[in-house]
Amino acid sequence: MKTALTEMFDIDAPIFAFSHCRDVVAAVSKAGGFGVLGAAWMTPEHLEQELAWIDDHVDSKPYGVDMVFAAKAQTVTFSSSPREVLPQTHIDFINGLMTDDGIPELPDTEVADWYSNYASNLSFSNEVSERLLDVAMQHPIKLVVSALGLAPQHVIQRVQGAGIKFGAMIGSAKHARKQVEAGVDLIIAQGAEAGGHVGNVTTMVLTPEVVDAVAPVPVLAAGGIGRGRQMAAALALGAEGVWTGSIWLGTVESELNPDLRDVLHAASSEDAIVTYGYTGKPCRALRSKFTEAWARADAPKPLGVPFQSILSGEPFRRAERAHRKDWMTYSAGQIVGQITEPTTVKQVVYDMISEYVDTMERTTALLED
Repeated sequence: MKTALTEMFDIDAPIFAFSHCRDVVAAVSKAGGFGVLGAAWMTPEHLEQELAWIDDHVDSKPYGVDMVFAAKAQTVTFSSSPREVLPQTHIDFINGLMTDDGIPELPDTEVADWYSNYASNLSFSNEVSERLLDVAMQHPIKLVVSALGLAPQHVIQRVQGAGIKFGAMIGSAKHARKQVEAGVDLIIAQGAEAGGHVGNVTTMVLTPEVVDAVAPVPVLAAGGIGRGRQMAAALALGAEGVWTGSIWLGTVESELNPDLRDVLHAASSEDAIVTYGYTGKPCRALRSKFTEAWARADAPKPLGVPFQSILSGEPFRRAERAHRKDWMTYSAGQIVGQITEPTTVKQVVYDMISEYVDTMERTTALLED
């Protein structure tokens, strides 16, 4: 396969894979695609460990990092427990529902220790992100992606000055234009089918809108993509490749624990719903008793970023400890309905390319006499 982005990064296939799991990142790059490590929830020390591991396991293939540069984010501080910064009404609401449903509470020491560490990593301020960038640029990364807004100009210039490409994820043509005006090298157009924070426009509509708006800047199509036919459709819409995420959750290399894997494999496409209960922003995640709780008429209004995510940490841990799959959720897109059994990263890449070739052959045959 040959597109502007395979040429830009010297890769075999224009399959870009976002993952919080270093194993997935390295495996995708080794298979001919381009792995991108989600670094937003990491400390600088943790990121250093992950990138050093990738360097040792990626066989010198290119990879990148994805981080958050959010203008409205703030640093959260607390002395002993993250509960200090949360309204008691919200704590009592979600934890009370879980207790009533027979899920044991966490020990006080765990709330103070593990949960505090979890919460302290959720500060998406530019100051925190730039400390992560300092770490990332000590490694042979080839791409930095801004996931939640326009990065500061000096950050973009610093990255590009080091010979590293800078990309931006957007959900509208308007935002794409702003990113291009800021000087980014590529755009990820993420449709509403995607997992995580999403807009309202579907991939089929968004991709050509963005391609037309920012040409000749190359565009990656994202949202609901995990098959070769979907990759063929994305390229037919003018994209130079695809940005994938949820499809890797079903691989044996992914970060999911066994219970969450079961939840993922059992989910249908309709079970990937948009909820404010996960992070406080519209976020597509797997339907569960947790997401349904925040849709109740008597539920308090979800908190803003990052407080809703801090609030969610304790219920997620309780469900995990109790092996309560009915309360478990995870950020995932609508492609989840096609993730039904365990597989490997290498097999996913192979299947995508093979199906892409079959699709192109079938499409070409339609033009023959």
